Amino acid sequence: MIGMACTRPTSLNSQRQRDRGSVSVFAVIVTLVVVVFFGAVVDFEQVLEARQDANTGAQEAARAGAGRVDRNRAYTRGRFVVDRQSGVRAARSYLRAAGYTGTVTTAGTSAIRVHVSITRPARFLSLIGISDLHADATATANLTTGVEGPQEP
Repeated sequence: MIGMACTRPTSLNSQRQRDRGSVSVFAVIVTLVVVVFFGAVVDFEQVLEARQDANTGAQEAARAGAGRVDRNRAYTRGRFVVDRQSGVRAARSYLRAAGYTGTVTTAGTSAIRVHVSITRPARFLSLIGISDLHADATATANLTTGVEGPQEP
């Protein structure tokens, strides 16, 4: 009996020795997965925020440009169209003043189109090789007159 009593605890001790540290490895893996998931959520929120910011900037710049009426045509011919040079300058000026990077083009005689690109650094995804987050937005603003209504470019 004494011999058997001694072997059982030794068997349990060897089982405990083999299991030692297995919970630590599991905890490290689970913690790493949770941190990566949390980082992805935070950075995804950054992308959504950048898209909204780019969209807002594009819309505002397009409105700033489309509001520039060609006064010569308005007074001489009674037609309201965008002064293309002034409209493009106004939209670019808005982008520059607001700190956006983008392009401005005319779309027909009564519209200005603006494309804005934003790049922000990734906070957590840089750990897995994604260092920058990009967002783009395009907006077109039409010059609308009260009598004629909206016109397509």
